[in-house]
Amino acid sequence: MSLNNSSVPKWVLDLQSPPASKSKSGSIPDPPGYPSQSSALSKKQASKEAKVQPRKQPTPEEMDTLKLKKAWEVALAPVKNLPMTAIMMYMSGNSLQIFSIMMVFMAFKNPIMGIIATNQAFERFESETNKGKIIQAKLAYVAMQIVALGVGLWKINAMGLLPTTRSDWLAWEAQREPLELAVTAL
Repeated sequence: MSLNNSSVPKWVLDLQSPPASKSKSGSIPDPPGYPSQSSALSKKQASKEAKVQPRKQPTPEEMDTLKLKKAWEVALAPVKNLPMTAIMMYMSGNSLQIFSIMMVFMAFKNPIMGIIATNQAFERFESETNKGKIIQAKLAYVAMQIVALGVGLWKINAMGLLPTTRSDWLAWEAQREPLELAVTAL
């Protein structure tokens, strides 16, 4: 089916036959980061001619230093989660609801699982030459997990679930007087 010039819009004809590219005038420079094609070709040729230097492999001392830095990042990672956890626990309230119970469960589960998996968390960073320094990072990691457990203890104490008074432990002690009483309506 042939196209009639009268039935085809002008934009269709323009798309089928784009205008010839104009030669670039020397008065307008290329924008930064967008070199012209001729300068890009010359750079490619120059880069091919230049010998590519292989990346120098790090020395064992440099690798130990890098591994130690990464180990300290892992050791301090639990502390970075504490502010958000504390805010979430504060915002969930002190009543026994499913959300606050789940928050308390996670506040105990994550640090305990972290303490159990301490060696697994640091085994990729450990080598014969940096064992003493990795032990320091492991101890810091365990200390940070204990701090995270402390946040969970603060929450269950605020919820009134910790037995902190004598009446909680002894059967012959008087029970605490409740602050409020709920009476059902008729």
